[in-house]
Amino acid sequence: MAGWSTHKGTVITLPLANIDTDQLIPARFMSVPRSEGYGNYLLHDLRRAPDGTLDPDFSLNGNAKPSILLAGANFGSGSSREAAVYALVDAGFHAVIALSFGDIFSSNAVNNGLLPARVSDADWNALSGATGDAQINLEQGTITIGTTQVSFALEDSWRVKLINGWDDIDLTKQHTAQIAAYKTQRHQSAPWAWPAHVD
Repeated sequence: MAGWSTHKGTVITLPLANIDTDQLIPARFMSVPRSEGYGNYLLHDLRRAPDGTLDPDFSLNGNAKPSILLAGANFGSGSSREAAVYALVDAGFHAVIALSFGDIFSSNAVNNGLLPARVSDADWNALSGATGDAQINLEQGTITIGTTQVSFALEDSWRVKLINGWDDIDLTKQHTAQIAAYKTQRHQSAPWAWPAHVD
């Protein structure tokens, strides 16, 4: 996974609350191989009219190629379905901005390079009314659209993972020297706690 610290892109607004992982990618598409990509299944049922045709009034069905989604509260709630994140990433999204997120969704998002940027009500309203190019700066924790700039909340460890393109194992490996030093110290201070060598 490639890391990133800044991203410039187009924002699209989906002002709906409680979009869950089953809406992000319905269960019937879960048998599709990951190698084929899940982008076409993103919000599959919400984007379509009852006859199965794309609804031209649905925001994601336009000609623009957005990479930042401005969504409502409790985005990504529901099951732990990681494919919901795959669908967003495969559709070209780098970030989702919302008032709140499902906890497991947020963790899955970061592990796949997708930013779950949490903002306040006032800042969400400011962004939804802003026009112009959008830019996200992970190091500064800011989102800028035109002349409007707001801050977003993100755990420090998640910021490190996104910038470096790390997963949980990489996050642990950054402490390799400290782990080795502790192992040596522990071996010396409590040799009885270690198994005896077998010849």
